[in-house]
Amino acid sequence: MKDIFRVSRMWRPRGELKKRYDVVVIGGGSHGLATAYYLAKNHGVKDVAVLEKSYIGSGASGRNTTIIRSNYRTPEGAAFYSRSVKLYEQLSADLDFNLMFSQHGHLTLAHSERAMVTMQERAEVNQLLGIDSRVVYPEEIARLCPQINLGPRQTWPIQGALYHAPGGIIRHDAVVWGFARGADRAGIEIHPDTEVTGIERSGGRVTGVRTTRGDVACGTVINATAGWSTLVGDLAGVPLPITTHILQAFVTEPIKPFLDVIIVSSQMHVYISQTDRGEILIGAEIEPYTTYRTTSTFPFLEYSARHTLELFPQLEPAKVLRQWTGLCDLSPDYSPILGVTEVDGFLISCGWGTYGFKAAPIVGTTLAELVATGRTPDLIAPFALERFYTDTLVSELAAAAVSH
Repeated sequence: MKDIFRVSRMWRPRGELKKRYDVVVIGGGSHGLATAYYLAKNHGVKDVAVLEKSYIGSGASGRNTTIIRSNYRTPEGAAFYSRSVKLYEQLSADLDFNLMFSQHGHLTLAHSERAMVTMQERAEVNQLLGIDSRVVYPEEIARLCPQINLGPRQTWPIQGALYHAPGGIIRHDAVVWGFARGADRAGIEIHPDTEVTGIERSGGRVTGVRTTRGDVACGTVINATAGWSTLVGDLAGVPLPITTHILQAFVTEPIKPFLDVIIVSSQMHVYISQTDRGEILIGAEIEPYTTYRTTSTFPFLEYSARHTLELFPQLEPAKVLRQWTGLCDLSPDYSPILGVTEVDGFLISCGWGTYGFKAAPIVGTTLAELVATGRTPDLIAPFALERFYTDTLVSELAAAAVSH
């Protein structure tokens, strides 16, 4: 009888490390697993090991706030994330795994005339790229989100918003598990509790990695470690222009379905959504100091709750259920760093700030193509590391006024 209720594993238990792999992926989060999955699916490259120092999805992938969108300000960023949203829309079917993706819409509030100008600029960039994004005014905001407080007495009156209909939320753990299961079924090896302690080089290219479970030879190493990217880059002798900050969030106790759309306010530095379990999820800006200490703070909880209640005073009785933090790897221009480095065979996916989870499928697709063909896809060419030396930055700060 006990076997009737036994739950089969979603992926195989960790085996012994081989002496050599074609590709080693450092980081068992959404980016590392997506790259491994698409290497096998799109290019037939299956001699791959994913190495994770903790459990699968233990880093940023398991701590983010699950928002998916593509309404970015730069043409390069908007096109990149638009492709990612399209991949997310079919990902449940591709992985044969319910990711619980809900596209209810995304409202970025504007509280001043200057903010309205910025929203109009973003809408025009989006529309030129075929992205569903437009400026709406209080009357339509009231229709899209009748629960929101539109006045008359507000600290920051709402003048309008950027409405992005394809925006939505997804189950972040399911994305990680789906990619892990898909990679495992294709023959990729997944090795949790395997920390990389060194990267071997010879003649200007990588030749292998050192781990807590032994040394492994390989031809390609992919650094997909988010907030830990600089430390792994140092192991390969590749300095990265990244600072690591913490991003905090919290959820309330579950309540009845209340909020369909995602609400964002850069003026108030808060964003609000409701999860599929009924929790009200609230986040804000990254902390201004650099740290690896993932300790939650009371001031964040206080000001985020205060701003939330200004927008939704009816949430006052709701109790806070839990609070957490995650590490964010922030680049100088708020855009990611993708592709090759000065060390042959050492590839990177880093500098994501708070955008990384949104990009998981397109990162996996493009990095897999780069590994398999040796050519950088046009979609990620603007995000090369060398842009910081050629002064060709991709400044995405206009779309990053609040970190989500």
